[in-house]
Amino acid sequence: MYRQEVDVHPPERQRRWTVLLRLLLLVPHQVVLFFLFIAGFVVVIIGWFAALALGRLPKWAADFLSLLVAYQIRVTASSMLLVDTYPPFVVDDENYPVRVDIRPSSMSRWTVLFRVVLIIPAALLSMFVSYGWATLGFFVWLTVLITGRTPRPVFDANAAVLRFNLRVNAYSNLLTGAYPRRLFGDAPVVSDPGPRAERTWPLVLGKGGRAMVIIYIVLGVLAYAGNATVQATYPPMPPEHSQYQYDYAELPVVPGQ
Repeated sequence: MYRQEVDVHPPERQRRWTVLLRLLLLVPHQVVLFFLFIAGFVVVIIGWFAALALGRLPKWAADFLSLLVAYQIRVTASSMLLVDTYPPFVVDDENYPVRVDIRPSSMSRWTVLFRVVLIIPAALLSMFVSYGWATLGFFVWLTVLITGRTPRPVFDANAAVLRFNLRVNAYSNLLTGAYPRRLFGDAPVVSDPGPRAERTWPLVLGKGGRAMVIIYIVLGVLAYAGNATVQATYPPMPPEHSQYQYDYAELPVVPGQ
């Protein structure tokens, strides 16, 4: 069964001013995505009932969700410093260095019925690896800002995270019946002994890239566990127990005021 792919062509160098302002420059895209996510949620709910009956999404729903997921992946690739070119809004541009290939397919109805449960393991792994990436995000950003390029192991790991997120999103949005897998990339082609291509399709990780993915997972688990521990140790104080809350009805009235 076909699994979604993303092909990233890395730039030779990245402009430092775009790296410095990357998150700020992507704010307009985040606003557009916010409203598209609201519409996408409605489409997924309607599409779930349709997929239960038809075994696949209606074409209009598949087209909209494919457009939404591909757009999100292009914006995410820019935020992860995989490319330097500013992403196009919503609709794809054939000249953009991030190519997303989504092919909606038929699905087993029982996997559609239990999709929310089935996606949990892959969603947890995606969450942990994203937490880990965010933990090192500042240091990666600083490195690219200083050197003007993303180190190859970091690029490989980020491309692997991006592709796995694409597959998780495609599966959760009922675009495919293929379960998300191959976070650590594809097996190298034995018949091709030449140098590694710069593109990420197929995605063949070197030892450095695989090590970075493992670091992301470990840091993500630790960050999640630490956050859960802090929240359990210091629960939020209920408003009725706040030491700054006063019952003004019971305060004495001072004569003459």
